[in-house]
Amino acid sequence: MESGETTPPPAQFDRPEGADEAIDIPAPADPRLIVQLCLLALAVLTACSLAADFVLPIVLAVVLNLLLQPAMRILARVRLPRPLAALILIIGIFAALVSIGTALSGPATAWAEKLPGGIAKLSERMSFLAPTIRSVQNFLHQIDSLGQQGAAAATGPSIASMLFKGAQHFASGFFETLLVLFFLLVAGETFLRRVVEIVPTFSEKRKVVALSQQIEADISAYLLTITMMNVAVGAATAVATWASGLGDPLLWGGIAFLLNYVPIMGPATGVFVFLLAGLVTIDGLGQALLPAALYLVIHLIEGETVTPMLLARRFTLNPVIVIISLIFWFWMWGVPGAILAVPLLAIVKIICDGVTSLSAVGHFLEG
Repeated sequence: MESGETTPPPAQFDRPEGADEAIDIPAPADPRLIVQLCLLALAVLTACSLAADFVLPIVLAVVLNLLLQPAMRILARVRLPRPLAALILIIGIFAALVSIGTALSGPATAWAEKLPGGIAKLSERMSFLAPTIRSVQNFLHQIDSLGQQGAAAATGPSIASMLFKGAQHFASGFFETLLVLFFLLVAGETFLRRVVEIVPTFSEKRKVVALSQQIEADISAYLLTITMMNVAVGAATAVATWASGLGDPLLWGGIAFLLNYVPIMGPATGVFVFLLAGLVTIDGLGQALLPAALYLVIHLIEGETVTPMLLARRFTLNPVIVIISLIFWFWMWGVPGAILAVPLLAIVKIICDGVTSLSAVGHFLEG
């Protein structure tokens, strides 16, 4: 990291307050450069959309590679060959995912068996919304009838076939991600060395190395911090749901752990899920609202206080840009895109901060 310390990027993440007025951010002087950058961004995003099945697993593998590089260095210190170390980490990821799925499948099945009896309770509690729901249903039925006049109703694919195709698509993408991740871990810094060899001047070589080191350090620290905080949120939610009488603490803790990987949208979905679960399974109305309220308090403590405090020195991204990025990547790639939104935005900011002609863009992304 010595090179990163001697040649810091022009726009740092952790500037003191009031320093913005004293910093002169150079904007690109050549309009052609702006047009070229816009066209390049448009081409890259178009490729990401049209070739999502191919591009998304590769992007996931690259981000996971940044996360696992510190572990690879630890295994290298004990003289393990890189292929063996990469295989150990891949097996560890696969085993962790299988363990989480196995641990959650039992409680999820048991809770699903309670669902039919709880729907009647939910309908009774939500009876004040019955007129509105009936009006919406009648309106949708009329629109559906108008759309089917003079034509036979088309038969769509069955639910079983849709589930099978979805599982097949997930499995193929998952194993493609692991395959690409394995070879990225084995390759190590080969790609970085090739880029450094191509760059013409020594100062630019140092800048490339410094940028790569900063991207790896910041993204791996971000993902590791988020994972640790998600574990804490899952444990706290499990205790809260057990104390409030919702039951199945392992299931609800696992759901809270997974949802917290999606900023903003994940916790919002969690509040809705815990609200429905409480209304379906708990008798008293006040106690039925307690799981969602406790989950919201846990998220506010974690998301608004603890995690920002831990990441403030590395990430102070513009919250409006973060929201737009979440919505965009969720629209582009679904839930995996929402998970990758903040790391991708942070990588773009680090690169822009380190390239003089793009420093204005990095400053715009600054929180």
